[in-house]
Amino acid sequence: MTDATMMDVAPTRRIDFDSAAAQNRVKARYRAEARFRAYGIAALVVTTLFLVMLLGDVLIKGLPAFWQHSLTLEVSVAAADVDPQGTGRPEVLRAGDYTAIVRRTLSDRFPEAKSRQDRKLLFGLLSSGATDVLRDRVVADPSLVGKTVRVPVLLSDDVDLYFKGASTKIVDRAGRGILTASAATGEITVSSTSNDFADELVAIKKSVKVRADAMSTEADRLAAVVHDMAADIETVEKSLAAARSSGDAAAVERAEKDVANRRTDLAAMQAKVTENRDAARELTRRFDDPKTPETLDASLPSLLVAMNGGLVKITRLGDVSFQGRVLLPLKSTADAAAGSWKLVTYQTPEANRRVTDQEIAWLEALRADGVVTNAFNTAFFTTGDSREAELAGIRGALVGTALTLLVTLAICLPLGVAAAIYLEEFAPKNRVTDLIEVNINNLAAVPSIVFGLLGLAVFLNFFDLPRSAPVVGGLVLALLVMPTIIIASRAALKAVPPSIKEAALGVGASHQQAIFHHVLPLALPGIMTGTIIGMAHALGETAPLLMIGMVAFIVDVPGSITEAATVLPVQIYLWSDLPEVAFQSKTAAAIIVLLGFLFVMNGTAIWLRKKFERRW
Repeated sequence: MTDATMMDVAPTRRIDFDSAAAQNRVKARYRAEARFRAYGIAALVVTTLFLVMLLGDVLIKGLPAFWQHSLTLEVSVAAADVDPQGTGRPEVLRAGDYTAIVRRTLSDRFPEAKSRQDRKLLFGLLSSGATDVLRDRVVADPSLVGKTVRVPVLLSDDVDLYFKGASTKIVDRAGRGILTASAATGEITVSSTSNDFADELVAIKKSVKVRADAMSTEADRLAAVVHDMAADIETVEKSLAAARSSGDAAAVERAEKDVANRRTDLAAMQAKVTENRDAARELTRRFDDPKTPETLDASLPSLLVAMNGGLVKITRLGDVSFQGRVLLPLKSTADAAAGSWKLVTYQTPEANRRVTDQEIAWLEALRADGVVTNAFNTAFFTTGDSREAELAGIRGALVGTALTLLVTLAICLPLGVAAAIYLEEFAPKNRVTDLIEVNINNLAAVPSIVFGLLGLAVFLNFFDLPRSAPVVGGLVLALLVMPTIIIASRAALKAVPPSIKEAALGVGASHQQAIFHHVLPLALPGIMTGTIIGMAHALGETAPLLMIGMVAFIVDVPGSITEAATVLPVQIYLWSDLPEVAFQSKTAAAIIVLLGFLFVMNGTAIWLRKKFERRW
């Protein structure tokens, strides 16, 4: 035998693939992988769902703001209103009384609006800037004086919301019976040949019952308060008795005043309890009698009847008749046949709406005449901020944003790229450069409000630069963005293979020539991508700009980097804090514009990376 055959052969290890335990382990591993995959998919689905909900909510609220309603009226530009002397000079024409012209045209359409209150309501349909287009046209073309001009007249924000369906839910149905009106104007009585209003009367009765239950609950709550107040009075009266026993005149006087005040409050509270219980009993009695007509006040849904070319608001409703106030005069008192009239229900009570029933009557008449138009809201992009929602625009914020980002880019791009080149290619590797690199990385994670405090202390208080100016905002944002650009630029320089620089050095190029002629051009796409991402970060910042005063209400569009301005994120912040409902839509629309800019900038960065990226 040879030595090889005499050597002990190590036993081979047998791997178990076929036993039940091995199969179970394999199945358990597959199940674990499937669970992990399911967790990942679930996380993506939840994230996508929240993103869709967020974007959907913004779009639903913001898209209506890109359209605006106005009236297209034919107005007579009388010389007595705009240029009594016939000078034709622009300054005279611009100072003309165009409001009187538009109001006179509107009054001619609704001659029934004679009282001071009705005329105030009628003219309140128009925006404070309703005459701007007419004024601009007449100033541009003085020959329009004395002629009839067809011009768009801007409506108020509340009217615009009404036409967009944001004011109240409206339900209408055709009438079944024949209506007979007692008169064409004023307070009238209308009767029907069938119980046309029985369903509405039942609905009103139910509303009355809800109010009765609410008042009864409130009375019970106040009764509990009365009980506690009575117990407190007993305690104070004991203190009064003790003070009298001690002979302390000052304590007695204080206790007597306290008792008197508490008894007065108790009497007032007891009166409220009695008032609520009596009102609840009265409302319950009205609910229990289904045939009793109901008086409709401003706290109940509004019922309007359109008949014979007019509109009547129901003030007292029965099942076969009603009493009402004529909002638009009836053309005749002839019987209204079945199907020729309709009942319109505005489910939001008039007390909870910004548009009254009388204003709705005029608006519907204008819509029926075809003079209400809905066009793209170009003023949203061409005007500055305003306290009137229908006049507010984002042009000032857009220009301020552009100027601020221009200053930011002019400062942070050359400084950031130069710092990255020096640290990556020229700086010696020692403790000083290590400290600088650590601080740059730390600055990238510093909260943005800290940079705002720095700008407030240095640029405003020390250098006395103008407050709320794009130059200051650009300086602050440049400090905020510069660490990001330095880090991205260094990463882009590192991504270039060392062989490129070595080859340049090998053919006689200097170190500087190798960097600026060969390495930097190849790293430029990555640097541009990092810069765009950094600028997108700056575009969405608000906190540091608030600290330097860019939260001011700015109406004029800035013309330079030293004039007062605001930026789009701050404009969104200002509008979101205003109480008017129309500004909620404006806020969402401004968010859409801001998101659009961010998507474009990030998309540009992705495109640049894909187009110029090289794989080494």
